[in-house]
Amino acid sequence: MALSAIMTHDPISNVENDSTIVFQTTVDLVSSKFHEKAKPTPLVTTIEVPGDDETKAPEPEHVAIAPPAGDFTAVWVDKPLQLSHVVSSVLEPTSGAKKLRKMLLETSELIVCPGVYDGLSARTAMELGFNAMYMTGAGTTASRIGQPDLAIAQLHEMRENAEMIANLDPFGPPLIADMDTGYGGPIMVARTVEQFIRAGVAGAHLEDQVLTKRCGHLSGKKVVPREEYISRIRAAHAARLRLQSDFVLIARTDALQTLGYEECIARLKAARQEGADVGLLEGFTSKDQAAQAVKDLAPWPLLLNSVENGKSPVITVDEARNMGFRIMIFSFATLAPAYVAIRETLSRLKNEGVVGTPSHITPVKLFEVCGLEHSMAVDKNAGGTSFVGEL
Repeated sequence: MALSAIMTHDPISNVENDSTIVFQTTVDLVSSKFHEKAKPTPLVTTIEVPGDDETKAPEPEHVAIAPPAGDFTAVWVDKPLQLSHVVSSVLEPTSGAKKLRKMLLETSELIVCPGVYDGLSARTAMELGFNAMYMTGAGTTASRIGQPDLAIAQLHEMRENAEMIANLDPFGPPLIADMDTGYGGPIMVARTVEQFIRAGVAGAHLEDQVLTKRCGHLSGKKVVPREEYISRIRAAHAARLRLQSDFVLIARTDALQTLGYEECIARLKAARQEGADVGLLEGFTSKDQAAQAVKDLAPWPLLLNSVENGKSPVITVDEARNMGFRIMIFSFATLAPAYVAIRETLSRLKNEGVVGTPSHITPVKLFEVCGLEHSMAVDKNAGGTSFVGEL
């Protein structure tokens, strides 16, 4: 299956043409080929209305929830969520997390994610048809609070930005986000995952740096002991299970700089055992090392972080695909070019007195990128008259 086949471009017509309506319940419907032990179905409380002179306490009643026709069994999953547990028969993915899981499970393509940091950069990526996006922590920190990537932005800033981007289009591409170290111990890690899930984020990477972390492509990084890192992964995975989410947990290690390659592989293997879905080894020193990591952790999916002019060599999309990476993020893909363009424009304004905007970049064009036609349609379909004439 192609990545584009998973995306929904015309949800209304799809719903109108389907003769079956699938209701999503709190019970995951998993193919019966995954023989997991089933937990009891949830209890539904029923109340009998008493007469004037009597009261009765409600008694719980077991209610079986019937699965749809086909080879399915309603189960609760105790074990770590695996990519192979995705329900392959879901007609239309209902969340970014489900879309991302289906991309990993049902395709063999490399998922290319441009790094976005605000609404306009995300809208531009969507305009160009990318199948997934990545909210960069460095870009979020720089754009929202004008600070370097040194653990200055915390859960509030990161979650708020991720929520905005993830919900620009409910039928749009899934968003992978940076959640740094989880912003504290296991309790804060769990809280972070829960908030990201509720925000509509499809997945995020959790790293092993100390809380006073820094960008992965700076020198001087320090990491916590392996046991402490794994406790973060456990907390994240447990939080995901509590919310019964398809949220894709990406285990990231920054230990290469100080502890070496073998320790990185050991940490990622331990994270995999604790339920992480994807691995990320940050800061490869060579292309050969990147290719070797894919082999050493196969068939577990690996994510490659591409930062041009960073600590790692430039690896192209084709090279990453041939190495066997499954996800590739470009953290500075929009942030660095934005700085260059803004600086050049402001220099022109300062020296020449004009901005020099290309003639085809009008206010209407920019607003169209940001959903102008949809907003106008909402007003018109509701009987509004705000957009009767031309803009």
